[in-house]
Amino acid sequence: MIRAKTLDGADLAWNGETGGVWVDAQGVTEEELARLRAAFPLNRLAVEDALEQGHWSRAEGYPEHAFITVRSFTRPEEPDEFTERVSIFAFPHAVLTLSSAGTRALNNVWNLVGRESVNTPGEVVYELLDQTADTFFVLADTLEERVDALEEEVFQNRRHNPIPKVFDLKHLLAQARRLSADAREATLLLTRHSDPGSADLLRYRDAQDSFTRASGRLDGLRDHLTGLLDLHLGLQSQRMNEVMRTLTAVSVIFLPLTFLAGVWGMNFHFIPELSWRYGYALAWGSFLLIGGLLAYSFKRRGWW
Repeated sequence: MIRAKTLDGADLAWNGETGGVWVDAQGVTEEELARLRAAFPLNRLAVEDALEQGHWSRAEGYPEHAFITVRSFTRPEEPDEFTERVSIFAFPHAVLTLSSAGTRALNNVWNLVGRESVNTPGEVVYELLDQTADTFFVLADTLEERVDALEEEVFQNRRHNPIPKVFDLKHLLAQARRLSADAREATLLLTRHSDPGSADLLRYRDAQDSFTRASGRLDGLRDHLTGLLDLHLGLQSQRMNEVMRTLTAVSVIFLPLTFLAGVWGMNFHFIPELSWRYGYALAWGSFLLIGGLLAYSFKRRGWW
């Protein structure tokens, strides 16, 4: 599918125009690709990068045009591992975008074309990059909410095991950091190939700064997850210490009782308490008194 708009914002039935237009091609066929090649002087290497499945973010300044391809997440609000990519060919008076089925950023910017701040090729490229960077901020917000909820679960239920969820988030976060870093490096290369002192250079630097800040937030989330994992292990260790302390206190209470029971259980013929009428009551009274005093002492000290 090929659709086109003038940079003034008017929809256009594209018939090969290459001046003052933005041509968006999605899931192009061989015939549509041939039409694009006939209209635009597309560099062969750039076209190969744009059509290659799973290609990473990169940029290059070719003699025919500037080129950048950036990958981001399809549904950053959910989030999941599905990604999307848009490849941008920037000409002096036109923009060509190639993608498999459009992207979130592309669809947003398509409706902005024609406004005062989005009516030149450089402004269209900047908006596409800036909107792509916004998807990483949306993803960071979603991941922050998940991490906060997971942290609350850890505190509310110490028996809950968050490790599988933590590693799932760390895996997704590693992918997000890699994509944002690649997009940042690609935008940096685009700025290097821009004309010094041009307005487009300032715009691309702003987009680069957005990717840098997104990468910084994702790095902070990685540290937060690592801290959450350490917190869980610390809480488990504390809980184990509390259990061991309680067991130790119970063992100490029964230690003197076991000693007395062992003394009175010896097989000597002359043990006065055994023949005394109140010997049995004395034994139980000794057990209860000693055990009670030790339990009271441990309770006052907070040992159980």
